[in-house]
Amino acid sequence: MSELTISQIKERAKDYILKEKDINFRQEVEKLLADDSEKAQKELADRFYQNLEFGTGGLRGVIGGGYNRMNTLVVKSATQGLATYLLKTFPGKAMKAVIAFDSRHYSIEFAEAAALIFAANGIKTFLFSSLRPTPELSFAIRHLGCDTGIVVTASHNPPQYNGYKAYWNDGSQVIPPHDAGIIDEVNTVKDIKEISRQEALDKGLLEMIDKKVDEPYQAMVKKCLFRPELIKEKAGEVKIVYTPLHGTGAFHVEKVLGDLGLKVITVPEQREGDGNFPTVAFPNPEEAAALEMSIKLGIKEKADVVMATDPDADRFGIAVPDKNGNFVLVTGNQMGVLLIDYICLSLKEQGKIPKNPAMVNSIVTTGMQKAAAAHYGVDCIECLTGFKWIADVMRQWENGKLGAKDFIFGTEESYGYLVETDVRDKDGVSAAALTAEMTLYWRSKGKSLLDRLDDLYAICGYWQELGISKYFQGPQGPSIMNGIMEEYRKNPPKTLGGIDIIKVRDIKNGADGLPPSDVLQFFLKDGTVVSARPSGTEPKIKFYASCRAEVGSGGLQAAKDEAVRKLDAIKKDIRAVIGD
Repeated sequence: MSELTISQIKERAKDYILKEKDINFRQEVEKLLADDSEKAQKELADRFYQNLEFGTGGLRGVIGGGYNRMNTLVVKSATQGLATYLLKTFPGKAMKAVIAFDSRHYSIEFAEAAALIFAANGIKTFLFSSLRPTPELSFAIRHLGCDTGIVVTASHNPPQYNGYKAYWNDGSQVIPPHDAGIIDEVNTVKDIKEISRQEALDKGLLEMIDKKVDEPYQAMVKKCLFRPELIKEKAGEVKIVYTPLHGTGAFHVEKVLGDLGLKVITVPEQREGDGNFPTVAFPNPEEAAALEMSIKLGIKEKADVVMATDPDADRFGIAVPDKNGNFVLVTGNQMGVLLIDYICLSLKEQGKIPKNPAMVNSIVTTGMQKAAAAHYGVDCIECLTGFKWIADVMRQWENGKLGAKDFIFGTEESYGYLVETDVRDKDGVSAAALTAEMTLYWRSKGKSLLDRLDDLYAICGYWQELGISKYFQGPQGPSIMNGIMEEYRKNPPKTLGGIDIIKVRDIKNGADGLPPSDVLQFFLKDGTVVSARPSGTEPKIKFYASCRAEVGSGGLQAAKDEAVRKLDAIKKDIRAVIGD
């Protein structure tokens, strides 16, 4: 949308007021229209200079009135577009949808609004009656035989955000060509079909669900474990402190681990769903600060592991005590290494390694996972960032494409793990269950998870990763990010951190069998890989670096020091381009 004048902004605001039925959102805009102050006019412009983009992952934005905000009207319009696309794609089919939501503000209102739009379009819709995690939504699509699904969540974003993820009939988020088709329909919505809740219930077009999916989902998570007998025998020896960070995770994590006999102590201040996330600045297990309260409780309880899931329980993070009792945060990359090692080791010990075992990870994930998989003779296949691409690889293998391999694990660096095939998105609940078993297993061998990680460094070399994110808010944000990427493309650096770049991989038009994506990768002479990509859901550009150092005669500490030195120099070069 080209730059709008203030009069055009006000006309869009008036149009929104006429269409928005939620009184709170409507009044927000009415108040701004009546205020002639510079601050109010600037806020009005930000709410209406563009439509909140329905991207390849759906919607995500600040909650509020306006076309560039998350509100009931924007949710209804998006759902009408999705419904229209489904009806055109599967003409004459009796279709079904399922919707879940998390603890964020307006999540339940947005979920019900979407359900009633589906119902008005003749699509039978299953709606959870209370908050449920994203992985259960993915499971529910497959379990109920649905054609689509929606989860209302903004994942780990701050409290002022909410979002809307759209899923396809295999339980994964939509990918080409369906993503573009849905976006086209969303962008051209003129009329929104609506129906009342009572009418939808009376016509059998709306069904409330809970146990119908909860119990099969929990049973599936338990079936993914390798050593139930070990857990039964030694569950009392492991103490777990857990936090759902005011989100959806407690219901399933407590039930599953409790059924296994494991002692789970949930952080009481963070157990209940609360969209204000009052005890954390960011409800994200990737952030050290988000685990401060749970680590404090872990120290008090002398826990063997501290676990955390984000608000929609798809991301999972842990901290474990070192030999001095100090809790150490395990990164998403390290957790992925520990899990693939444990999965492969367990399959091998039990004689259950499939014929063509393979794992999938994203192109910005540590190279150590590939080395760990190779140690067991397991292939590691790369894909674009985002679990929908891991799901796409799984789908192609099942269809006999890409060599028809047997999926055993999927992961990405941002604390996402998939240990089952019944879900097609990252699953913090099943990751928690398997991590509990893994912790107990290594304890039975006299080791902690940190000890096992050191073992793997001796096998695979020491790997360390670096992540840098820079936000660019406001109307100019996208153009600034595009400018940074285009400058890298036109004038790629010859070195990063003083190390020669020997190859540049530009995936903008696709490369090495990967679909097109706005990603640049720099392969350095020493094996380090640096990647740059604008986020698909937030106004930020992200850089990733994965660096390896040989564990030689100097030992592990010398390798760590070498990796830190290299990454510090690389970080300095990147900051010089994007600023502090």
